[in-house]
Amino acid sequence: MTVKRCPLPFFTAPVKAGFPSPADDYMEEKLDLNEHLIQHPAATFFVRVEGDSMKGAGIHKGDILIVDRALEASNGKIVIAIINGEFTVKRIRKEGIQGQETVYLEAENPRYPPIQIDPNWDFQVWGVVTYVIHKCMR
Repeated sequence: MTVKRCPLPFFTAPVKAGFPSPADDYMEEKLDLNEHLIQHPAATFFVRVEGDSMKGAGIHKGDILIVDRALEASNGKIVIAIINGEFTVKRIRKEGIQGQETVYLEAENPRYPPIQIDPNWDFQVWGVVTYVIHKCMR
């Protein structure tokens, strides 16, 4: 997979939350977000969030997640998983020794209980969430 380059203007001056100042003198060349947000282009995909189960982690309905399939889904990571044909985004927790561990997918919203993965289920981790893109004003 080839990542299309898309460099955009980048201002190096910090943005103050007070009186505005001219920023033309601080314009750097270009910034390509692909270079900063995507470590493994061939293993990276984007997915849009539906629901509110991860709002405690700053992930909201309509957000876009950057997901890297090349990263290990280690304990405590936020992952995209498929359970019996349905996608979900949750924090993964593993207990026990490798090969005999119990896997849980945990929401970041107290309204949703943890999901203990049954070994008989069709379960697979599709990737690790590396970044969340969301609008500040909703």
